[in-house]
Amino acid sequence: MKIIGLTGGIGSGKSTVLKMFKELGVDTYVADVEAKKIMNSDKDLIRQICEAFGEKTYVNGALNNSYLASLVFNNKEKLTLLNGLVHPKVKEHFNAFIQTSTSKFIIYEAAILFESGSSKFCDLIITVIADFKDRLERIQKRDKISEAQILERVNNQLDDNFKIKHSNFVIKNTNLNATKLQVKTIFELISKTCSN
Repeated sequence: MKIIGLTGGIGSGKSTVLKMFKELGVDTYVADVEAKKIMNSDKDLIRQICEAFGEKTYVNGALNNSYLASLVFNNKEKLTLLNGLVHPKVKEHFNAFIQTSTSKFIIYEAAILFESGSSKFCDLIITVIADFKDRLERIQKRDKISEAQILERVNNQLDDNFKIKHSNFVIKNTNLNATKLQVKTIFELISKTCSN
C-alpha cells in the first residue's frame, strides 16, 4: 500500500483537494484533526503537555487551543517541543489506521508534512498551492482571525518553493473545476502505479 502525503500552506485548499480524493474512493487521514483528538484523549500525552506548558493548557479536561497557540506560534523552541510530543502519537495512530484500510493508497494530509518529518514515510507527495491573496481571504473567512495572526502562522510553515521542489505532484487550486481535473489526473496516475 502506498502512502501519499498531501500538504500545502495554510488556506491553500488542502481540505477541498482531500475531499475530492475521498469522493474518488481513497481512504484519507487528516493529521491535524487526529492530533487534536489525541491531544484531548491520550492521558499520557495530556500529562506531558501539562508538564511542558503548564496547567492552563487544559480547561475542564479539554485542550485550551488558543492558550497553547499563543505560547507556540511565536516561539520556535516551544513549537518544536510540542511537535516532538504530539507527532510520535499521531504516527502510532496512523499506523493503526493503515492496518484497517483496504484502499490501494492512503492520503495522509498534514499542513506541516515536511516540518514534522512525516514526508519521510510517504511514497509520493502532493502539494496544493494557491495565490496568496486567495489564501488570505479564505483564512479570514474561515478562522475569523487578523492578517497579522495569519502571517504568524504562514511564517511557521515552509514556503511553497521548498514544497514544490520536494513534491511529485503540484495542484494549483485556482478554481474548483480545474482543481477537480488535476485531482482526477493524479488519482489515475497513482492508481496505475499501485496496479503495477
